[in-house]
Amino acid sequence: MRSLLVPVQRDICPSVKTMKQAIPINLPNILTLLRILLTPLFAICLIRHALGSALFVFTIAVVTDSLDGLIARLLKQKTTIGAYLDPAADKLLLSTAFVMLAIHRLLPGWLTVIVITRDLLILFGVGLFNIVNAKFEVRPSVLSKIATVAQVLCVCWVLVRVQVPSLPTIEWLLFWFAAGMTTVSGFQYIYRGMNILSEQSSKMP
Repeated sequence: MRSLLVPVQRDICPSVKTMKQAIPINLPNILTLLRILLTPLFAICLIRHALGSALFVFTIAVVTDSLDGLIARLLKQKTTIGAYLDPAADKLLLSTAFVMLAIHRLLPGWLTVIVITRDLLILFGVGLFNIVNAKFEVRPSVLSKIATVAQVLCVCWVLVRVQVPSLPTIEWLLFWFAAGMTTVSGFQYIYRGMNILSEQSSKMP
């Protein structure tokens, strides 16, 4: 009967342990997860027409995007899941911003279509590479980084200009620049993807 009274060691919360193994808990990944959590808050602010609050939340999210990569490099805390999670968080934030702002008629629909189409093509390519077991490195190109900056500027500018209507009308320059860089970087990803698939097929017996 004494054996029945012996405490048994058990994993009280296996899901937490599994999550820690899947997503290493370090500062860069925490910042990335924070950016993901800020995205629905940003959307709620837009739904409630609290554009000032939306700008504040979006700015914090953009700052976390700048910090997580910098901290990961300085502290040597780069992880495989972080390499996937960081661009996914960026695309989630910007796609949400463009769709919501297009609904509010603050951003043109055609620009939103370009941004969403490129992101869907990238996601399709990553999925295809995983299906065929193609080896590839998740690393944004210079053109892709410029496109992301241009998209961020578009979102920030339209939100600021709503608050300060006296600002000069330069949004269309930003729109066309963002559209051009997004399109060019999209074709660059397609070109790189085709090269990866070509190399993969040449290695197959």
